[in-house]
Amino acid sequence: MFETIIGLEVHTQLNTNSKLFCSCATSFGEEPNTNVCPTCLGLPGALPVLNKEAVHKAIMLGTALKSKINKKSIFNRKNYFYPDLPSGYQISQFEVPVVGLGELTIDFEDGSSKKIGVTRAHLENDAGKNIHAGSVSHVDLNRAGTPLLEIVSEPDLRSAQEAILYLKKLHSIVRYLGISDANMQEGSFRCDVNVSIRPKGDTKLYTRCEIKNMNSFKFIEKAIKYEVERQIEAWEDGVYEEEVVQETRLFDVDAGETRSMRGKEDAADYRYFPDPDLLPLIITDEMIEKYSKIPELPDEKKERFVNEYKIKEYDASVITSSVEMANFFDEMMKEEISGKNAVTWLTVELQGRLKEGVEIENSPVQPHKLAQIIKNIENSTISGKAAKEVLDYLMENPEEKVEAVIEKLGLKQVSDDNALLEIIDKILAANEDKVAEYKGGKEKIFGFFVGQTMKASKGTANPQKVSQLLKERLS
Repeated sequence: MFETIIGLEVHTQLNTNSKLFCSCATSFGEEPNTNVCPTCLGLPGALPVLNKEAVHKAIMLGTALKSKINKKSIFNRKNYFYPDLPSGYQISQFEVPVVGLGELTIDFEDGSSKKIGVTRAHLENDAGKNIHAGSVSHVDLNRAGTPLLEIVSEPDLRSAQEAILYLKKLHSIVRYLGISDANMQEGSFRCDVNVSIRPKGDTKLYTRCEIKNMNSFKFIEKAIKYEVERQIEAWEDGVYEEEVVQETRLFDVDAGETRSMRGKEDAADYRYFPDPDLLPLIITDEMIEKYSKIPELPDEKKERFVNEYKIKEYDASVITSSVEMANFFDEMMKEEISGKNAVTWLTVELQGRLKEGVEIENSPVQPHKLAQIIKNIENSTISGKAAKEVLDYLMENPEEKVEAVIEKLGLKQVSDDNALLEIIDKILAANEDKVAEYKGGKEKIFGFFVGQTMKASKGTANPQKVSQLLKERLS
């Protein structure tokens, strides 16, 4: 039996307006090689100037991860050559990062949790992007110099499942903090996965392989599972030392397998040394005090929703999984409706009607209108069935008011005793035989009278009121 050892290096692009060491824009999707200048092109004589907003965002993340914020950190040159790294080195942090030791808690479906150590989070500038077209490769340097926070975990993860839980939690945290859009498709949130195995009970760390630049939870999980199986097979076949070497691998999504990409360098190979063009980064107590005042995080929001709105922990987990849905729910609850009803109408009714690709923040029906629909159910103005008709109508006509739609569609419930008794008396008079059966002990026939009354009222009668009045008439 083997134990899996996983460590993750997550690269999060910070959503600053300009790059880490120059004033070039960080906007995505521009014409290739237009957001560039002498500094991010690595031209001789161009000097870097640190973007202070990136430092502020690093402090926020460090606070969220309960990490030590180093008041003095150093920028280093990490030397290696790739076509998308114009200077031939990356400006990063090595010995002393801006964010030190911290932790992140992952939660399992059975209610248990596990703390995962965070080794560090350091600032660095991103490389550009290679675009391969057949036998030709192009280089787009718009991304070169974009500020990254590299968040390195301890090798505490023991399965693909734990790795995905960690990544999703971290993804959620950076979105809640508002420091990154964390768009995985655009590469704003990607990770390198370090995988090794060892016999159960062994404490030694064996050779790790790095799977590079993963930006899909689904493929990260598949890559880890494949790599673990590959290493186990090599061990069992007696070829572990030959087959499993320290290297960088890539995941072939079509073949569903990892493949060797290049040998993995050690720290010494990068020839780190302090960047002579940048002074040490000094963070003051005032900065820490100001930027450690962070928004409510997923775990805190989840706890508040459970305690304040009396919803189930599982429901709170679903709602707080994204900051947009959590904010939508919070806005709904300003209308003072039932938390249980709000959960159902948000997660089932509204989300079930959103067209594919439409996110909750772009919903045609906004929080206050969805809450008003629920309020009209709770005060017996409309039935649950009628409320669905109202929601359907508003999805196509979002500019209309809830009360106006109820009136327009004729969905208002009849709760007036006299009006309902008039209908009930006609139903009972037309079905004297069934009335006799009911009074003779056949109580199951009561549903027939309710159904006939609802039918006669064209669904507008208040069902609770109908039941109450029928029982009075039949007693």
